[in-house]
Amino acid sequence: MFKITHKDKKTKARVGLLETLHGVIETPEFMPVGTQATVKALSSEEVKYCKAQILLGNTYHLYLRPGMEIIKNAGGLHKFMSWDKPILTDSGGFQIFSLAKLMKVKDEGVSFQSHVDGLKHFLTPEDVVRLQLELGSDIMMVLDECLHYPCPKDKAERSLALTTRWAERSKRVKSEGCRVKLFGIVQGSTYPDLRKRSAEELVDIGFDGYAIGGLSVGEPKDLMYEMMENSARYLPDDKPRYTMGIGMPHDFFNAIEMGVDMFDCVVPTRNARNGAVYTNEGKLIIRNSEYSKDLRPLSETCDCMACKNYSRSYIRHLFNTEEILGLRLTSLHNVYFYVNLLRRIREAIKQGTFLELKKEFEKKIF
Repeated sequence: MFKITHKDKKTKARVGLLETLHGVIETPEFMPVGTQATVKALSSEEVKYCKAQILLGNTYHLYLRPGMEIIKNAGGLHKFMSWDKPILTDSGGFQIFSLAKLMKVKDEGVSFQSHVDGLKHFLTPEDVVRLQLELGSDIMMVLDECLHYPCPKDKAERSLALTTRWAERSKRVKSEGCRVKLFGIVQGSTYPDLRKRSAEELVDIGFDGYAIGGLSVGEPKDLMYEMMENSARYLPDDKPRYTMGIGMPHDFFNAIEMGVDMFDCVVPTRNARNGAVYTNEGKLIIRNSEYSKDLRPLSETCDCMACKNYSRSYIRHLFNTEEILGLRLTSLHNVYFYVNLLRRIREAIKQGTFLELKKEFEKKIF
């Protein structure tokens, strides 16, 4: 069930409640990425401390390592990684098309060599749904073909037709009465008519929610927003909408203004490991020499564990001496900031001040 509780009067931004087997998620929400059953550098307890309501796992990576037998032996993905809140699992389609070797797409499915050990695999759309059911996912994604930018229209059209056929087959695997949610994925590259067609065909099939795929694959930012708009506008109001792999603060505001509800991205943790810290004041690079004697916290408006206990000077020292604690502290801070930013956005929508908060962040450099 998905219930909209508040709507912004000036935009399409909304607050909703998404019910899953492991709890209710208030949207809009950011999902920390736990690709291989871990949000990098953080324990599940630390992710909970950041108040994340849901996290994301990746079927492709978990299927290859540690493998389904080990996860099933542990009692499913939640128990394996000690996480009792909802989990969304990506189908792994993007990873198959970007990481796997000697990949070949057929109507039946996709054959590929593992990027880990070179072993050959073949997965159908049905296999991918069954794998996610075995993982114990709360929200599953259909297998889709993700194209890179730029893409000729004839290729995009053929790929879209394939993705729609795969979506139909995926839907048939989910049994009647199954409470696990299955999301379709809008494709169509940069072409408005294909985006419209993809969205309408998926709505005709009928899913529990809809993702907007094929974004952040090399296209200019303005074009990405056009692709997002040309997808979201054709999706039903009473279902959650999810933009895949979108992760800068400005992107959240622009997407939420279009009526998008869910996000995931590796930006907060990946960039944290390189010393990039996101704050209400903008971005800072903690490795820079200007912070060598700076005794202020990473952010004076943040109450996360890192900001309450450690200075910029100390964390810079940790990075310069390659101490693991440095990247753990910046990772915790960034995830805390991202989750808290989405909470602030939800409250602004409820209070009718969403555009004011958006304008405040437009001035910040990220």
